[in-house]
Amino acid sequence: MNPRLGLLKPYPFERLRTLLAGATPPAGLAPVNLHIGEPQHPTPDFLKAAVGANAGGLARYPLTKGLPELRQAVAQWLARRHGIPAPDAETQVLPVQGSREALFAIAQTLLDPGEHDALVVCPNPFYQIYEGAALLGGARPWFLNASAATGFVPAWDHVPEHAWRRTRLVFTCSPNNPNGRVMTMAEWKRLFELSDRHGFTIVSDECYSEIYFDESAPPLGALAAARHLGRDSYPRLVVMGSLSKRSNVPGLRSGFAAGDAAVLEKFLLYRTYHGSAMSNMVQLASVAAWNDEAHVAENRRLYREKFAAFFDLVNPVLPLARPEAAFYYWTAVPGDDEAFTRDLYAAANVTVLPGSYLSREAHGTNPGRGHVRIALVSTVEEAAEAGRRIAEFARSRSRAAVPLR
Repeated sequence: MNPRLGLLKPYPFERLRTLLAGATPPAGLAPVNLHIGEPQHPTPDFLKAAVGANAGGLARYPLTKGLPELRQAVAQWLARRHGIPAPDAETQVLPVQGSREALFAIAQTLLDPGEHDALVVCPNPFYQIYEGAALLGGARPWFLNASAATGFVPAWDHVPEHAWRRTRLVFTCSPNNPNGRVMTMAEWKRLFELSDRHGFTIVSDECYSEIYFDESAPPLGALAAARHLGRDSYPRLVVMGSLSKRSNVPGLRSGFAAGDAAVLEKFLLYRTYHGSAMSNMVQLASVAAWNDEAHVAENRRLYREKFAAFFDLVNPVLPLARPEAAFYYWTAVPGDDEAFTRDLYAAANVTVLPGSYLSREAHGTNPGRGHVRIALVSTVEEAAEAGRRIAEFARSRSRAAVPLR
């Protein structure tokens, strides 16, 4: 057995099942699940039709490099979305089976398992794939704490020089999971400078890039930041994107990696052996998805509506911080986050995720402790119902905490 498997922590949702195992919610209340970031808006009809129309593609083995028409569709979408020249579809774009698979696999490409002191810098809180990818690739994660006290700004300059010298990979997530913050141009400039000095590769997880609230201000992406700063060939930069959140097709498992052609050449070699070619049927359906923006704008409208309704119901009793993007509220709660989660489930049949499950103890603190992540992924009506239940729970909890005179 690979001994590194023993380094992996239980996944957050496994821990949540254990936490809630002994609790029994009220029988008369339907469950509302806000713990997992799985989009629940209906898949667009045109996209379901595109899957069926291209079922003939199942009769052929797919190429790992992907169909030219899909790589071209992604390249053109990146150009439209980020206001950049279209990346070279032949060398700078690679289809992947969703960003989760690719985030893990690219670490296995970039890391040398024989280099026993290598580091992977990760945000904290974070998407647990970053940690697992680092550990199984032979490196150790270096967690960069992000808290409300610092505005969730990545403190790149808090990483000591000796750690940067050992860093081979930096994972970023913008818009961020779980806090919804978007990295600024100044932050990208600083990170690129550090990459130039120390030679590490940046992998930018942008799977939430199309879930934002101001139609006139889409989040800044890493490719656009690089082009603005004159980094036209995207040195040591790879961006990961996905249709799962953008188009409400988490089961399609369709995304892309784009950026530095030299990195993607090696990534393609790894993937050829890994056996991760995307079905031709999925690839052709994905072309239709990347070429349509109307369904994405409607998706954002629904998120704006439910975020506003939830905020109005909950914020008076449990202060909420509006995210810049993504579909989570990252919320400080009174007391212990595990106890809050368990008690909310037992009282209201609403499931959220303890923030401490999304973070690690690092540099003397766990930045997720005392928070919960609330994923507003279902209908507007269900979000409002959850808001009412959470508000009543918070009120009752607050009343119980007031000592009797």
